[in-house]
Amino acid sequence: MSNVQQNDPLLPDYSFNVHLVSGLTPIEKSGKFDFFIDRPKGLNGYIINLTYAGQGTIYRNNDSFNCHPGDFVLFPPKEPHLYGRKEDESNWFHFWIYFKPRSTWKYLLSWENRIENTGFYRPNIKVKKELEQLFIKIVEIGQSTSIYSENLAMSMLEQFLIRRAQETSNKSSKDIDIRVLQVCNYLIDTLDENELMLDNVAQKVCLSASRISHIFKDQIGMSIGQWRQEQRISRAKILLQTTNLSIANIGRSIGFEDQLYFSRIFKKRIGLSPQKYRNSSQEQHERKIKDINSLDLYGKITK
Repeated sequence: MSNVQQNDPLLPDYSFNVHLVSGLTPIEKSGKFDFFIDRPKGLNGYIINLTYAGQGTIYRNNDSFNCHPGDFVLFPPKEPHLYGRKEDESNWFHFWIYFKPRSTWKYLLSWENRIENTGFYRPNIKVKKELEQLFIKIVEIGQSTSIYSENLAMSMLEQFLIRRAQETSNKSSKDIDIRVLQVCNYLIDTLDENELMLDNVAQKVCLSASRISHIFKDQIGMSIGQWRQEQRISRAKILLQTTNLSIANIGRSIGFEDQLYFSRIFKKRIGLSPQKYRNSSQEQHERKIKDINSLDLYGKITK
């Protein structure tokens, strides 16, 4: 059996070892993609599917539901995937976005309607077209060959999740505390500082260090220090992808004076050294251009 990794995300065994990837799966009866996706252990990130035409069936143990045009389905990490074209339908075309979320998206990904942990959302007629168009635009940008496409697609995906949350919000929804958002903004503005002074953070929101730490972890799901580290690494990834700055300068721009320490922290979090990550990103970008130019069924959107 071959050990070569599958490079077409529409076919089985694709690893989805990326931050964001998107496409259109054009399933037609007896066609190339007319099979059921079966991933018993799910994936490491999230997938949102939008049914565009036809119908699909999602199975969860002894339960199942059908997806109609305009329906969104959210599969969280490790959630089993078992879905395909509805038996009596001639086709099922669905757009999809696979992503690893930003840490502030915790509540945006807690969808109200679920079968086990699989989320389901059918927008009302007022916002259906708006959300469909936004989602398809994200897919399109996610497939762009621009070096900034992933960052732009992630920002637009956040917009989509916020709009969906606005439409489904109710009095029982838990909003993020304004003081937590203030802390997040302060941390982003001071990423280049070498040390995090928790007392300074607490003073910004007029709370004790222990109190803001408790509120922050309760709402974001990680400590202030952990969240700051996530943002530092995220900024480093963007700089490695989009600039020719040296590894040392990138480290200093996010508060690491010691290049070796920065490289060690980065590798522990990402699994690659900064230089190998930069090389890998360039190779992925080149492969993406080739794939989009050569594979129409990869999901490239044509008008």
